[in-house]
Amino acid sequence: MAYKHIKVLNFLILTIIFSLIVSCNKNTKKLNDLLVFKYNEHKNIGSLDPAFSKDIADIWATNQLFNGLAQMDDQLNVKPCIAKSWSISEDALTYSFLLRNDVYFHKDALFGKDSTRTVVAKDFEYSLNRLLDKQVASPGSWVLEKVEGFKALNDTLFEIKLKQPFPAFLGLLTMKYCSVVPKEIVEHYGSDFRSHPIGTGPFKFKRWEENIKLVFRKNINYFETDENGKKLPYLEAVAITFLPDKQSEFLQFAQGNIDFVSGLDASYKDEILTANGQLRNLYKNDVNMIRGPYLNTEYLAFYMDSEVPEIQSELIRKAVNYGFDRKKMMIYLRNGVGIPANGGFIPKGLPGYNESIGFDYQPEKAKQLIAQFKKETKIQNPEIAITTTSNYLSFCEYIQRELQKIGLIVNIDVIPAATLKDAKANGKLNIFRASWVADYPDAENYLSLYYSKNFAPNGPNYTHFKDAQFDAWYEEAYTITDTKKREQLYTKMDSLVMQKTPVVVMFYDEVVRFTRKNVSGLGINPINLLELKKVKKIAKF
Repeated sequence: MAYKHIKVLNFLILTIIFSLIVSCNKNTKKLNDLLVFKYNEHKNIGSLDPAFSKDIADIWATNQLFNGLAQMDDQLNVKPCIAKSWSISEDALTYSFLLRNDVYFHKDALFGKDSTRTVVAKDFEYSLNRLLDKQVASPGSWVLEKVEGFKALNDTLFEIKLKQPFPAFLGLLTMKYCSVVPKEIVEHYGSDFRSHPIGTGPFKFKRWEENIKLVFRKNINYFETDENGKKLPYLEAVAITFLPDKQSEFLQFAQGNIDFVSGLDASYKDEILTANGQLRNLYKNDVNMIRGPYLNTEYLAFYMDSEVPEIQSELIRKAVNYGFDRKKMMIYLRNGVGIPANGGFIPKGLPGYNESIGFDYQPEKAKQLIAQFKKETKIQNPEIAITTTSNYLSFCEYIQRELQKIGLIVNIDVIPAATLKDAKANGKLNIFRASWVADYPDAENYLSLYYSKNFAPNGPNYTHFKDAQFDAWYEEAYTITDTKKREQLYTKMDSLVMQKTPVVVMFYDEVVRFTRKNVSGLGINPINLLELKKVKKIAKF
């Protein structure tokens, strides 16, 4: 009997030990998960070299690895980064940047015995010259188009001179193109720097299996701290997977395998949101939704040099603007995500935006304008054709149905995105769907689409809109350094464009992010930049 009791006792002890080991392993896994932020990138990353950070996937990754002279906060204010301060000359042509002396490049054996070194002004001189190097062929070289020259005056003073005043210049310097890189590392790896990145950011490169997984680790030498003086970042690592479609990405999020998804894709919008844009009950306990304005204007454009009478007629262009309900369109087609565009071309969230200068839904007024066009031109069956891609077909079909109710025949042509891009640049389309996402957060970027010297294909003026008063105001805006005065002038310019109706502004997009409940510190901003240095994950044992 005693022997049996000993066997039972030993079995119980082993069971308890095994249970403790399993429990410890599970808790260790949970603790490790808390230190790693995981997200999926369904578009492959092309390069980790900031000189090639053109697409959002590349920008999100390089933003964790690199810093520049300045950075943008979530309210689009330009803040110090590696430059702790700067001054601008009275003629607004010379910018002088005073650098921090405590910023170090990520460790690498190529730096020598210390495996790192301090960033100095010469590094910025090299990095910006590299943007201009035709052999490098960076898509970001345009950022320096208005720059006359730049030089390091000493280790901590860097100077940039402009050809002409450009109030949005500091905003341009926050782009990842303008990140600092170390000459000795770049020249050692050459074009392979894309997969051997060394920067100064809150995370450092660890491993990249292209199209499979990308891992960054915490940079323990990072120079920024939080408001309590605690060193950033909080996380130990960032892990990025590369599932190729949004539906698979959402499934991984729903299962808790990744920490956040960005955007609202048609494949899952009705699964997670109600028709009016609220989280469904199934997700309320586990998921947070954060949303805010995105610097993206979605619109239809008229080619103003077209010989088609309906395109030339301001009556028809205004009728289209009055002829459909933008609010209803957003509810039906986007589950309420997106801001109906009753303002101008400048999107909500950007200084210069005014919600009262655009068009609202007035079907009777639209009918009157159509009737007036018929009377004046003797064209009894006015007709237009909208060219779009398949992604936006549902929007164009909605507008088609609404405009036919007011007496305007609408045809829709669906073509591949690459074909549309080429055709609109070369004036081959009378009406086409387009969107404009800010290259830099200043309304001048949007208004440049209507400056007559920017006619496509040599510039972004795809409508070939031309107005002498607009051009004069556009050029005047460069000379105004007072922010409020410049914003007021931007609004006047936007209002003039709306009066002349070269476009139909449909909606301003929104940034939408879904995160697990245990994620905090993931903000949101109108340029949809992914900032992870202040993100924390909280235990849920």
